[in-house]
Amino acid sequence: MSRIGKKPVVIPAGVTVTVAEGNVVTVKGPKGELTNTFNSDMIISVEGNVLTVSRPSDEANHRALHGLTRTLIANMVEGVEKGFSKELEVNGVGYRCEKKGNQLVMRLGYSHEVFMEEIPGINIAVNGNKITISGIDKQVVGQFAAEVRGKRPPEPYKGKGIKYTTEVIRRKVGKTGGKK
Repeated sequence: MSRIGKKPVVIPAGVTVTVAEGNVVTVKGPKGELTNTFNSDMIISVEGNVLTVSRPSDEANHRALHGLTRTLIANMVEGVEKGFSKELEVNGVGYRCEKKGNQLVMRLGYSHEVFMEEIPGINIAVNGNKITISGIDKQVVGQFAAEVRGKRPPEPYKGKGIKYTTEVIRRKVGKTGGKK
């Protein structure tokens, strides 16, 4: 039995969860509303302030979906209650970032500026060399942060580029003069 799938999801005060026909789960909270459709084989039930997910059989695909469904619902509940955020750090001489309107403008050592449009469901905040991306959908926040990081990933020699604040860059030793 899935250890994660068996754990119940506790629904905090101020958050409502509704399960409609075809396993369409809608979660409403103080930060917003999220809706997701889950596999119709999974059994999702809400009793009071506790949501449980169970599976109909021990088939391989039911076992795989059990923990996944429970975790996705738990992330939806956490997102509408607290929200999610990712923090990125821009390192490098001349590397800068700023927010103009709803665009993130970055100077990353290229011959041009890099623009990224703020997408619906996320907020971008820039403080010096730190970029904070926040929103209620964990997948959207993580994907957008990965796309921003992908514009100039950190390099291992000088550590220049965009990295997560918690990320540790494995540094390499540069060239040595060597004997001729």
